[in-house]
Amino acid sequence: MASHQAQRDDNLLEDIQARLESLNKSERKVAEAILRDPSAATRYSIAALARAANVSEPTVNRFCRGFSATGFPDFKIRLAQSIATGTPYVGQNIEPDDSVEEFADKVILRTIASLDKARQSLDHKALATAIDYLIQAKQIAFFGMGGSASVAMDAQHKFFRFNIPVMFYDDALMQRMVAAGAQVGDVIVVISYTGRTKESVDIAQVARANGATVIGITNPDSPLAECCTVVLGVTAPEDTEVYMPMSSRIIHLSVIDVLATGVTLKRGHDFLGHLKKIKESLKATRFPPN
Repeated sequence: MASHQAQRDDNLLEDIQARLESLNKSERKVAEAILRDPSAATRYSIAALARAANVSEPTVNRFCRGFSATGFPDFKIRLAQSIATGTPYVGQNIEPDDSVEEFADKVILRTIASLDKARQSLDHKALATAIDYLIQAKQIAFFGMGGSASVAMDAQHKFFRFNIPVMFYDDALMQRMVAAGAQVGDVIVVISYTGRTKESVDIAQVARANGATVIGITNPDSPLAECCTVVLGVTAPEDTEVYMPMSSRIIHLSVIDVLATGVTLKRGHDFLGHLKKIKESLKATRFPPN
């Protein structure tokens, strides 16, 4: 193997192809096995990839470290990112003649890669601040329009458990009226992938003018972000002006899960009894498991 370490980037497949001739015989077998079917390689165990390349597992580990991965699991995440962002060897777009296996792989791998990018880019300080605002809120409203409406609804479903008045609104006029009636101590969470929806920006400005805290789950470089008290900046390599939102929606749902987890932990151990009581109330509505 060449002595230099590859720089970490999202074009792992390009890097493997470019360095193919410099690899030793065993590691080249690993590279060729990956390049033959990158999507399949993301599903392999280390033993399966070793068998596909006809090499030992230590050889696979050595190959992964040579491309600046901490190990095989980290390598697979970077491989999924490379597929999702598109390379000359694997396009990110779904084609009309894709098989079910191919387009299913593309959709799921794109989501995995987007979630990992969101994990790396999430501002933990802003996250902690947002959790503190939510815990202290007199009432919480989640706003989302279009594809973000389902995220706002999911947020209400999680946050009603915290003994804080909470609602979600997907209608722009209702959002504007709630923002106009907001007061100091109220928290409004505005969810928007692009952060460029004019109504959302106007509504955030109205809420801030009335003293409410506005948390934005949105693109950090957007007009909406400029209007928010706290910005949880998350992005995904997704053109929602052409395609229906997929990975961006999953990322926003995950951010809601993170916020709900943070509020639960901040409430402390004594609050878990309240959550348990809610769960227990559902038992009578379900058939027993097999």
